[in-house]
Amino acid sequence: MNSQNIIIYNNRYMYSILKELDRELGINVIELKNEVALLKEIKYLSNYLIITKKKLPNIKNQYVIEKTPIKIFKLMEYINVEILKNQFSDQLKVNVKDYSININSRELEFKNKKLKLTEKEVQIIIYLLEKKTPVNVKELQGNVWGYQFDIETHTVETHIYRLRKKIFEFFDDESFIISNKNGYQIF
Repeated sequence: MNSQNIIIYNNRYMYSILKELDRELGINVIELKNEVALLKEIKYLSNYLIITKKKLPNIKNQYVIEKTPIKIFKLMEYINVEILKNQFSDQLKVNVKDYSININSRELEFKNKKLKLTEKEVQIIIYLLEKKTPVNVKELQGNVWGYQFDIETHTVETHIYRLRKKIFEFFDDESFIISNKNGYQIF
């Protein structure tokens, strides 16, 4: 998925390198310099990987880089592997309202009924779920589709319209994804 959070802990040089590439790689790069800020940040994130120089006790989803320099392609390979591991172990099932989504099978389940979703529909739901505030079309374009923010397209609106219709027809739920003037949201 595109909305991966990569937290660079106490390594300004690594942060500078990855921050230059974040949009192209479809990742959100965050720099944190102390453990208090780190614990606060990961409390609200479900989809993250911490890159650090030393193992941090009692914190999951870490990738420790002990030897430097490291080739950027090797680093990206390690990051992708760790993200996939975390997705597989932590997000096999995600709860959304009274529903659950099986990430691997891409099924939305409610009261023993299963609706098959596309990969993009799962990405939309997961992204909206991770956000606590409404998400506008431009943000979805950039973070789910990887489009530049200044492109004019109706792809987002069309996908969300079809997803809402699909959920309504299958589960009779009109309020799964709410839209208002500020964007889309899942409560």
